[in-house]
Amino acid sequence: MGTTTSTAAQPAKVKDGPGAPPPGAGRDAAGRGKRSRMGVQNAAGWLFSTPFLVLFTVFMAFPILATLLMSFTDFGLRNVTRPWEANFIGFENYVELFGDEKFLKSLFNTAYFVVVGVPLTIALGLVVAVLLNNGIDRARTFFRVGFYAPVVTTIVAVAVVWRFVLDPSDGLVAGLFSEVGLTAPDFLGSETLAMPSMIAMAVWRNVGTVMVLFIAGLQAIPTEVREAARLDGAGLWQEFRGITVPLLRPTLLYATVITTIGYLNVFEEPFVMTQGGPSDSTLTVSLNMYREGFNFFHMGYASAMAYVLFVVIMGITVLQLRLLKDNTK
Repeated sequence: MGTTTSTAAQPAKVKDGPGAPPPGAGRDAAGRGKRSRMGVQNAAGWLFSTPFLVLFTVFMAFPILATLLMSFTDFGLRNVTRPWEANFIGFENYVELFGDEKFLKSLFNTAYFVVVGVPLTIALGLVVAVLLNNGIDRARTFFRVGFYAPVVTTIVAVAVVWRFVLDPSDGLVAGLFSEVGLTAPDFLGSETLAMPSMIAMAVWRNVGTVMVLFIAGLQAIPTEVREAARLDGAGLWQEFRGITVPLLRPTLLYATVITTIGYLNVFEEPFVMTQGGPSDSTLTVSLNMYREGFNFFHMGYASAMAYVLFVVIMGITVLQLRLLKDNTK
């Protein structure tokens, strides 16, 4: 009886010789396929981004670059149709700015507006947010909407309301003064009171934005932390100072930065309410820039003013980020 030898199936051997595939051919093919898919995805991404890129280039990037170039020229009304005829004057516009009393006055007014307005807005927004988040149980949504309503109201409507409120003869404040036998001051016609009136209106209009930011930050604080502090005997003020404020520092940083940038660019309030008066007491850099560019058509000079304001905003923003960011860790 013959014996048979059974052989197990052996794995197929890679063919050697001239017709054999090169080492790593499978990996190369997989890599090419992956790169091909990534290329298709990148192409699709660029395709969907094209409308935004076109709009950004035409309406943002090009005007920014053109303004920078204009700031080194004497670009004026005569150059609107022939911009290539504008004369390059180097840094003369920038040198002239810091010898211009009107510009220095507008720079001081803008600084005054920011230094007083930003802390008031941040502080009031934080107080309102804490009260709406913890202290008020009924009609909470109503109060939130009420505080936020001025943010979504147009500046023209706000200006009409505030002009009526501050009118020295028939305004609401004048009526309150007359009830106690006093004469209301002309808030918008006084060099001393015009800027504080502008700040009051700006705080009233923008406190809703800060309030919403702080409410979001307060709701992100774990309740366990507050409960642990109360169990340790912390009072309301100790809880606020030791827990709420430190954990709100990222929100505080963001709210401070965006509020400061907005107040440095203040334009609508003085433009609608006082036109920069009386005696330039409410003239801001943005309003001055508008006058130089569109009233007097000194567009090169106005462009230089815009870039000085841009440098100021960038410098203050970087400073705020450095001062507050270290404390957010």
